[in-house]
Amino acid sequence: MLRVGVMVSGGGTNLQAILDAIDAGTITNARVEIVISNNPGAYALERARRHGIEALCLSPKDFPDRAAFNRALVAKVDEYELDLIVLAGFLVRIPDELVEKYERRIINIHPSLIPSFCGVGFYGLKVHEAALARGVKVTGATVHFVDNGMDTGPILLQKAVEVCEGDTPEILQRRVMEQAEWVILPQAIDRIANGRV
Repeated sequence: MLRVGVMVSGGGTNLQAILDAIDAGTITNARVEIVISNNPGAYALERARRHGIEALCLSPKDFPDRAAFNRALVAKVDEYELDLIVLAGFLVRIPDELVEKYERRIINIHPSLIPSFCGVGFYGLKVHEAALARGVKVTGATVHFVDNGMDTGPILLQKAVEVCEGDTPEILQRRVMEQAEWVILPQAIDRIANGRV
């Protein structure tokens, strides 16, 4: 059984997609052990608790410096003996020590077709604003392994989504979540859990 930890900063819609896929049996051989957020007000923490999953907040703001936060995060992750860490909208840079210790065991979902609209500064609505400003006709989402760069790790899955006339960043964001993120993130976890990566 793949022991999964999910890291989130906001509402947790990708977390919900994972939990729904486990419940539906489209993710097999995996269990979410812990949900960690840097934001005490993240609704994702409530989603986890309602599902009987331990949920906790570890915020850089609660530590004297980033090094202390990094040590605490690595120690907390180690406590759960996780096989896979899923970054599902986690807006904190992952410490290099964690990336190296859990090499090829950390994945991220990004709301574009990498290498487009990714890297420093591209998160949340900013990605969709940039896609619309550029005038692209197709966008999508990418699941990739996390390395020491920003959105630079090896790609596992991508799914394209059409950009429609009259889209706003909010409308496009919702379509990308529904048609791509909530589809390929559970698929990636299932593939990893069942040795198909």
